[in-house]
Amino acid sequence: MDQKKICWPIALFLVGYHLFLCIALPFYGLPSTFLFWTSFALLFLSGLAITCGYHRLYSHSAYKAHPITEVFFLFLASLAGQGSALRWCYDHRLHHAFVDTEKDPYTVKKGIFHAHMLWMFWKSSPIDSKVVSDLMRNRLLRFQHDYYGLCFFFSNAIVFLTAGFICGDYWGAFLYTWWFRLLLLHHTTWCINSLAHYWGTQNYSQEHSAVDNYIISLITYGEGYHNYHHTFAYDYRNGIRWFHFDPSKWLIWLLSRVGLARDLKRVDVERIDKQLLTGHRDKLLEAIKRSLSANKEAVAEKVTLLSERLSEGLQKKHALLQRYKQGQKDLFGEIRTVKKRLRNDWKEWRTLIKGLPQDS
Repeated sequence: MDQKKICWPIALFLVGYHLFLCIALPFYGLPSTFLFWTSFALLFLSGLAITCGYHRLYSHSAYKAHPITEVFFLFLASLAGQGSALRWCYDHRLHHAFVDTEKDPYTVKKGIFHAHMLWMFWKSSPIDSKVVSDLMRNRLLRFQHDYYGLCFFFSNAIVFLTAGFICGDYWGAFLYTWWFRLLLLHHTTWCINSLAHYWGTQNYSQEHSAVDNYIISLITYGEGYHNYHHTFAYDYRNGIRWFHFDPSKWLIWLLSRVGLARDLKRVDVERIDKQLLTGHRDKLLEAIKRSLSANKEAVAEKVTLLSERLSEGLQKKHALLQRYKQGQKDLFGEIRTVKKRLRNDWKEWRTLIKGLPQDS
């Protein structure tokens, strides 16, 4: 595969612990209630540490964290067995910079199984310090990177020994709070690289393979709105609507309320609406172009005119709101009128979308 050599330590580790669980789990049987819920809690917390820490904090600088928060996330992320933050962020930044190309470390273009886990079986290129120069200045990250093997071993040992002491079952704790939890964590996290580039909708951009999928967000700690993320990578949120399942977003927000996180970056709602409008328009016009309908030119013209009207309305609303915030309170009535017109236009737009074939 591209003349790459197998990375035997990682390949043996991944294959080895899968085989170990296949043999050990049937002999042990089901865990106790305590071990089940402890393993689930550790699964969820270590998953959040990857998404909140490795991903949104370090890879994309979507917010700034208090040192206490960093230590908390790095300890839990060390449980995850996904490499150091420096290595993880380096690969992820390459993924965003070269998505769907040969330079993308886990491109889905080489197959969903490659994106899911096979890419880790091959030796990766050394870390280019220029790509993670900001992270190289962080002493906590350098320490974790230099001693990652020890961090992984001792963090998991502390957890399983503590759980084993509490329930009096060290073997069960070793099996479930360490290895079975690691199995679930790996495959749920890896779904972000595979399923989140394969199964879903592309609401914001079709320039990359990333998709949005609510179901995927349920098993990836809120990372299922991947089309939005690849379009607006610096936003600390992944699911931007109130009903979007995004526990990572909620945790970061809570940390900011108690002074353990700050400078949370988020994309302006006007820009989101414009991008959503552009993404839908391009998709609709492409579908109309492929359509065999006799009146497709008239429909295309309607789509173009309505999208332009929506775009102008969004710009006007944004300008009025800015002036209102600056003290021009007499603009309230005009703002309400513009918002009402926009609501009607959006309603017409959604009706237009539902009435048109989006795939041919």
